[in-house]
Amino acid sequence: MAIEKIIIVGGGTAGWMTAAALSRLRAGRPVDITLIESEEIGTVGVGEATIPPFLDFNRLLEVDEREMLAAVQGSFKLGIQFVNWGKLGDSYIHPFGAYGYQVDGISFHHVWHKYHQAGDKRPIQVFNIETMAAHFGRFARTEDYQREDLPPVNYAYHLDAGRYARYLRSYAEKRGVVRREGKVADVALNGENGFVSSLTMDNGDVVEGDLFVDCSGFRGILIEQALKTGYEDWTNFLPCNRAVALPCVREDGSGPLPYTRATAHKAGWQWQVPLQHRNGNGHVYCSEFMSDDEALSILLGNIAGKPGADPNYLRFTTGRRKKFWNKNVVALGLSAGFMEPLESTSIHLINTGINKLIALLSLDGITQAQEDAFNRLTGKEYARIRDFLILHYNATSRDDSPFWDYCRNMAVPETLTEKTDLFRLNGQIFREDDELFTETSWAAVMMGQGIMMGGHNPMADAVREPATAKEMDAMEQSIRFVVQHMPSHGDYLQKYCPAPA
Repeated sequence: MAIEKIIIVGGGTAGWMTAAALSRLRAGRPVDITLIESEEIGTVGVGEATIPPFLDFNRLLEVDEREMLAAVQGSFKLGIQFVNWGKLGDSYIHPFGAYGYQVDGISFHHVWHKYHQAGDKRPIQVFNIETMAAHFGRFARTEDYQREDLPPVNYAYHLDAGRYARYLRSYAEKRGVVRREGKVADVALNGENGFVSSLTMDNGDVVEGDLFVDCSGFRGILIEQALKTGYEDWTNFLPCNRAVALPCVREDGSGPLPYTRATAHKAGWQWQVPLQHRNGNGHVYCSEFMSDDEALSILLGNIAGKPGADPNYLRFTTGRRKKFWNKNVVALGLSAGFMEPLESTSIHLINTGINKLIALLSLDGITQAQEDAFNRLTGKEYARIRDFLILHYNATSRDDSPFWDYCRNMAVPETLTEKTDLFRLNGQIFREDDELFTETSWAAVMMGQGIMMGGHNPMADAVREPATAKEMDAMEQSIRFVVQHMPSHGDYLQKYCPAPA
């Protein structure tokens, strides 16, 4: 059956990202695309931090970066600072760029370890431009330097998720996407193949479709309520199940930081996402070890100004649907699964879900092969991200609360155990398939939280001398030069993409 009508259920970031991307179909073939959302229901809207692949999504849409960032009060993000994770008082940055670069085909952290053992006391962080710029609160893009001999600056965005959804709504509607206001009251299934055939709205209207994209959030109106797909619960690995979110105006006189901050507390952690005119804040916690009132109290005691809204409480179960594509329904965003925002992967998973949908889409119909490929690839992606998030909780020496005792001693997936064992042995980090997180990502978190390299790849002992030592010196000097000549993040924003007051 040909796909002539695509129905997206739910707006918010997931719905409008999907609508904006699929609207490009209409330039080649007249596919009807309808998005259904209700102003009464609203959206979760706390996902305000992104990671570098998100830039590719906006380039796909040919979005102007300056215009978009001004419209969403956006700022730049060089990485994530983790405070109190390995132990109380610890702090490290997980940067978006690599530590150094490969030397004679060997990953840089092996070469650094060789020299570190020989007495070079420079921390590995000085060989990463994003970490150094973040440390000094500075920012510039690679394009601003127009020199090929300087290391590239890798970045993502902080953005107001609600404003970004509205920005994409305007984009999609200009390209023919039709928005319908209302709630879905009933879902009709085809008696022969079990596909969703139509939706009945709360006003009685019937909306028919061929392909349905479920962006209805935790409720999973189509993927779960209608198709009973099932859910794989990961609470034993990622025990936090509550969050309270609260924006605030910065009153401490500081400008927006060019990184997200994640501060661990006694039963979870707090995020700080700096936008141009405010901070987004939230406290993710485990209800088994902390009450809602205590979580709010901790959050209020650790924000940079007065609250700008009432607290927004969320309940969730970490995990994923047993299928992300089931029959003629594709789940994206929170309806597909949820892994807390510790590494800003929520919007990324929407993005990659859309990419896979577009890559596998055929307007001639839906096949089992499409469904199977989408589910296999997405399942692998969720599992790899899950392992990386578990690492943050499990790699700790904190013993100051029952929550951290649980995290430190919990059983973890064998895939994660293998990663940490290999790194402890000789610093090896194997990336499987096209997994999201890089060698630098794994090394930054492991070393930042106390998992150290017991040795290094013996090939590092065969690098050219003294040329390699001179390369490392030049690398550090180049990074120092670039960072010294960067403006402050706040000044850069005011010059490049100032948001209206």
